Amino acid sequence: MTTTPETRDLPAVPAGAAHTDREIRQQPRLWEDMLARLGEQRAALDAFLAPLLAEPGLRVVLTGAGTSAYAGGIARSVLAAALGRTVEAIATTDIVAEPAACFEDPGRPTLLVSFARSGNSPESTAATALADRFLDRCAHLVVTCNASGALAAGHDTRPDSFVLLTPAEAEDQGFAMTSSLTCMLLGALGALGALGTGQVRGLHAAPAAARELLSPEFARRVAALVGNEPRRFVYLGSGPLKALAGESALKLLELTGGAVSALAESSLGFRHGPKAFLTPDTAAVVYVSNDPYTRLYDLDIFRELSTALPVGQVVAVAASTEGLPADRTWLVPGMADADDAALALPAVVCAQLVALNASLAHGLTPDNPFPAGEVNRVVRGVTIHPPAER
Repeated sequence: MTTTPETRDLPAVPAGAAHTDREIRQQPRLWEDMLARLGEQRAALDAFLAPLLAEPGLRVVLTGAGTSAYAGGIARSVLAAALGRTVEAIATTDIVAEPAACFEDPGRPTLLVSFARSGNSPESTAATALADRFLDRCAHLVVTCNASGALAAGHDTRPDSFVLLTPAEAEDQGFAMTSSLTCMLLGALGALGALGTGQVRGLHAAPAAARELLSPEFARRVAALVGNEPRRFVYLGSGPLKALAGESALKLLELTGGAVSALAESSLGFRHGPKAFLTPDTAAVVYVSNDPYTRLYDLDIFRELSTALPVGQVVAVAASTEGLPADRTWLVPGMADADDAALALPAVVCAQLVALNASLAHGLTPDNPFPAGEVNRVVRGVTIHPPAER
């Protein structure tokens, strides 16, 4: 592996993890690039988006599949607050399966924001086509890493569409989405959030925070948690951080090939049945909100889990240690004033590192944890059936 500022002073990475490790560590640099791109395209973005957002009845739908769907879940509430418009996160897989229900008000103006790493998944292009079919007025903001993908190519010249590209390096070559998720999320938050009540708080602080989490010192803390050899992981969070918990659990399942079971829930919802997942060999990660009120519930479940599970198997990921034990808190520095959607950018690096380390601990190759092809980097085997007439 070539030594870069992102990998210096770190142990050598096995060949089967080279892509994934690099793509996790390059994120702070790519976020700075993405912020610069947003600045360069600000005028064009405003010219496209401002007339849409002038519509008081505009509905914004954030869509994607898998990890890309979680990007919408993380961004939804902060964008709704910033824009003063209805913002919903609906997976492309739900749109394709039930388009009439997802687009039940055809006369309502809609902006469909599509997240796609490659833009070649069948549901990505099908969801935009269904929106066009079921809605009278639908504009498209395509946020993608692949300028040559089917989604970008299909919308690049359309007057009702804007294709926002991430840095090319964000199109992960490893199996799991890491750089692609965070660059697309940052792109959407920066593109849309700036048009409302102001910039989403914390975006410009995220690169420095992530660099701290990519330090050798933090790597040792991750290794200590994974070194306990937990067979199960629980990720919990509230609001945008619930979607982050979902992405974190997915990343662990993907990179360990399902060898480690993972569950995600909200901090309050966990007690309503999912708590049955706990065993003595379960590790738990609680994402702690920056919102003072929401934070109370995250702290409650952290304390409860700290009593229920062995010492060293419960950690909090938080921007402040207020109300938390410092030795069991993975601190995300410089993000105490950030919106939770922005906090998710560096916080997800923690989950990516856990998944990478757990994969290697199980003797797997994170770049391709499914060598027999049971699960694919770009989904296969999907048949798009013609929908019923509108």
